[in-house]
Amino acid sequence: MALLLLDRAQLDIKSEGETLALYEAGVRRGTVPIKLIDRCVIHGAQTRLDSGVLIKLAQAGATTVLMSPRGVRRVALVLGPQHNDAAVRLAQSQHVLDDKACCQWAHALVRAKLQRQQRTLKTLQTARPDARKPLFDALHTVNTIRAQLGTATDIGPAAPPTLASLRGYEGAAARAYFAGLSSVFAPALNFTGRNRRPPRDPVNVCLSLSYSMAHVLAVQACVTAGLDPLLGFYHRPAFGRESLASDLIEPLRPAIDLWVWELLRSRTLREEHFSQDKGACLLGKAGRAIYYAEFEKSSAPWRRWLRGQTQALARNLRQVGELWLGDAEQDEEAT
Repeated sequence: MALLLLDRAQLDIKSEGETLALYEAGVRRGTVPIKLIDRCVIHGAQTRLDSGVLIKLAQAGATTVLMSPRGVRRVALVLGPQHNDAAVRLAQSQHVLDDKACCQWAHALVRAKLQRQQRTLKTLQTARPDARKPLFDALHTVNTIRAQLGTATDIGPAAPPTLASLRGYEGAAARAYFAGLSSVFAPALNFTGRNRRPPRDPVNVCLSLSYSMAHVLAVQACVTAGLDPLLGFYHRPAFGRESLASDLIEPLRPAIDLWVWELLRSRTLREEHFSQDKGACLLGKAGRAIYYAEFEKSSAPWRRWLRGQTQALARNLRQVGELWLGDAEQDEEAT
């Protein structure tokens, strides 16, 4: 299964049997078997397709992602068939209302994220001995904060830290972590820390786009496992936000950061792939083609991790939710 990127002006997409046919200025440019598509990303502002194409992709279980043509913002997401296991969603909705359970989940999540931040900083220390001091300072701070959080065993039956305090720990670690991270990127990239909406430098463009794509993978994994991506435990449910997907990608962010560093360090993506417009940094079409190809090659471990996490969570919730299920056959007989 693969990612299909549609990023050309005046591109027409048509459904022909079990394939997608690509037409440019009325000329047929090729076909793609639908069964090979896992995700379809549409970046082109003037890409044309009808509802039949979206239906075919959804029926095949492929996710269609519509991205802002000039930015890194996801505009819309079209998913395939939903999972039919009501027990999982019943238990998930109850779990969201259990403050202690949410805090336990969030505590494990933040500790996992900080552990991966430690791993990323240690990897960068080895790769960039010239940046030893800022990386050492960042690692020392993250180590201290993670130790303060303690483990689930340390906490025992006591109540875990509140969500507000966990966000404070996470924020303090993030400030130190990004201060260290900013020391390893080339000065020409003008990366001094995290910024977004819009991102103002090439590093932040790549980080924002990568987090957005990881979020799509997390939504996919949630839906496949029968979970509701809107009902998160650390990121509380909010209008229009897939909060559980936001939860799940937190421990992946440091691994993504390291991948972005390597993408730019190796000059796979270069300064000329980016442009500035009214204070926003934009990744051009040539750069997007490179970026998505590299993301597809590198994201397999992240997809596996998300599948494992969502399947384990769904399995645990199902055992609880089945207690609330009715008997469908008896209900039908009663009517």
